[in-house]
Amino acid sequence: MPRTAPPVPPPLDGRQQIPSLREPRYSQSLERGLAILCCFTPERPVLGIAEIADELLMSRSTTHRYVITLVALGYLEQGASRKYRLGLRVTDLGMSALNSTGLREHSRPHLEELRQRTTYTVNLAVLDGSEILYVDRARSYRRGQNQIDLGLRLGSRLPAYCTSMGKLLLAYLPENEQKNLIGDMKLAKRAPNSITSKKALRSELEHVREEGFAVNDEELAPGLHSISAPVRSESNEVVAAVNMAAHSSMISLEELVGHLGPHLVATADRISARLGYLREDERLRKSKPRTTKREPTNNLEESHAF
Repeated sequence: MPRTAPPVPPPLDGRQQIPSLREPRYSQSLERGLAILCCFTPERPVLGIAEIADELLMSRSTTHRYVITLVALGYLEQGASRKYRLGLRVTDLGMSALNSTGLREHSRPHLEELRQRTTYTVNLAVLDGSEILYVDRARSYRRGQNQIDLGLRLGSRLPAYCTSMGKLLLAYLPENEQKNLIGDMKLAKRAPNSITSKKALRSELEHVREEGFAVNDEELAPGLHSISAPVRSESNEVVAAVNMAAHSSMISLEELVGHLGPHLVATADRISARLGYLREDERLRKSKPRTTKREPTNNLEESHAF
């Protein structure tokens, strides 16, 4: 059996390196092209050739050749500054991936219903590494909504540790996977109550798992509150989280949890049911053998039954 090459450790200066896929069956060109696309992040949406080359430890001439190929294919676009940003073809791929899960199809009517019933913004997200990825969003029409929008849209990403959906999804990970993810995280203070200690984060995740839901009390942005509930698959795996978010000027966290929390949990359960999930009481009821007792139709039949 052929041995794979060991992964190359990240450089000490914090820059990325192209992953090591040295086996003949792998394509180095494809590897490099995808690595270039991964350089673009919400924090760094526009990059020049020199920045990409330095990030990936590639020569500028090689980087330029790959970049202009990606531009020709529509995966990158060049702006007036002669720098580059992701093209719409990348969005098409992302949308195709999201749609293929069936999550949006099954969740959309329930998110809309909850938004209409409560008037608050409702979101659906999945975990992707140490970040959450927004799969769907039903935005509130209330005045002052722009206080909590944060420029979020379908496909937006946020750090998992400082969001209610992220904490919920982290809480339900297998122990080893959760430990590894937290070990690699950098916990920065983004808002008044951001968790910046890994020990505190682990304690918070234990509490989330015990309660079955997660809250965000000004951990992502000042004044922002949210509550999240799990969406489960047929195999009982937590595959997504649905949340409701509001500004503290609209509703207190206590009211959000106490008054609207049950509606959120019910919505998450309905989406889970669409994915084939059955609650424990439903599984027990379905697995219990059904016995039917034959009722006599008249006294004569009853008298001859013995």
